[in-house]
Amino acid sequence: MEFSEILSTAFEALMLNKMRTALATLGIVIGIGAVIALVSLGQASQLAVQSQIQSLGSNLLTVMPGAQSSGGVRGASGGGTSLTLEDAKAIMTSPQVTTVANVSPELSRRAQVVAGGNNTNTQILGSTPAYVEVRKLTVSSGRFISQQDLDGMGRVAVLGPQVVTDLFGEGANPIGQSVRINGMSFRIIGVTVSKGGSGFMNQDDIIFVPLTTAQKLLFGVDYVGSISIAAKSEQAMSQARDEVGYLLLARHKLSSPAQADFSIMSQEDILGAASQVTGTFTMLLSGIAMISLLVGGIGIMNIMLVTVIERTREVGLRKSLGARKKDITTQFLVEAIILTVVGGILGMVLGILLSFIISKLISLPFTLSVSSVFLALGVSGTIGIVFGLYPAQKAARLSPIEALRFE
Repeated sequence: MEFSEILSTAFEALMLNKMRTALATLGIVIGIGAVIALVSLGQASQLAVQSQIQSLGSNLLTVMPGAQSSGGVRGASGGGTSLTLEDAKAIMTSPQVTTVANVSPELSRRAQVVAGGNNTNTQILGSTPAYVEVRKLTVSSGRFISQQDLDGMGRVAVLGPQVVTDLFGEGANPIGQSVRINGMSFRIIGVTVSKGGSGFMNQDDIIFVPLTTAQKLLFGVDYVGSISIAAKSEQAMSQARDEVGYLLLARHKLSSPAQADFSIMSQEDILGAASQVTGTFTMLLSGIAMISLLVGGIGIMNIMLVTVIERTREVGLRKSLGARKKDITTQFLVEAIILTVVGGILGMVLGILLSFIISKLISLPFTLSVSSVFLALGVSGTIGIVFGLYPAQKAARLSPIEALRFE
């Protein structure tokens, strides 16, 4: 039997019951579509995170406090209170630190902010005038926090573009107006240029206030959440890390780096950690999508087993006319492969379409992994072989006489 004839017969058999064929293919369409969409969105998230971290500069070091322990229970890294404003001043002024260009101590919390009849929950970042240079921030209108604001614990605020939109509307100019943060009134003195991002990584959904105001008036603490350090050059990063590390060890009266109650991370460290997290998340989502693909394959096998039962007399007739086991096996196997490959192609189109639409809706860059497309199509073909083989062999093993007697 020629292969073209087998192919033609398989298509005719599948088209005899269009609804059942469509439902059998649907499982593969959803599975393949989910794999491609989730992998693409995972990679888009990874690219967005990398872009945002790299936009902060290549010579940036971040000093984070160590974990906080309470009652013998160790908290998450970065939750400690070991860093102070005096540490930041010492890094900037110490003669033993020669490779640091600027230092920006920061304290961040989320809070409810109200302006007129609108309100939003956003990130409040206590910062100093050095933040602009260290974090490559640009003010689009008004001004940033000054040293006078810092020294006088001024109730002034610089808004990110997203906060302006949330509280005052698209394109509004809020300079001179006021917002209430934790019930306290702040005068708006500036708006920053958009830096992009989404969710908790949205660098536009943020309000800057003087660090001293955040510490004393808003949150009632005397420590800082982190210290950002701009090294004089990318080549001086390693030396800057050592100089700052040994200075803080001496200030905290610690004799060994193993006892350090802080950690110093470069952009590469943060980028690597973020890539690892997003990569793991992408793998997890892909695994869940693969389960749906497996369920689709089981559906194909179920449909093929029903088809074998329905066509038992046809199989008996063909075998009595001289068809070999190989011909019967090939016939049913080709039908299963056609179902999964057609489902794979439709699923590929669906997955690309979904990832494009969702990327636009949540402001992520659209990326398409060619390898995931070929992998998904290969997997769909393999599923057709694996889940179609058993029904095909079952049909091939039928006795011609018993098959012809089957009612």
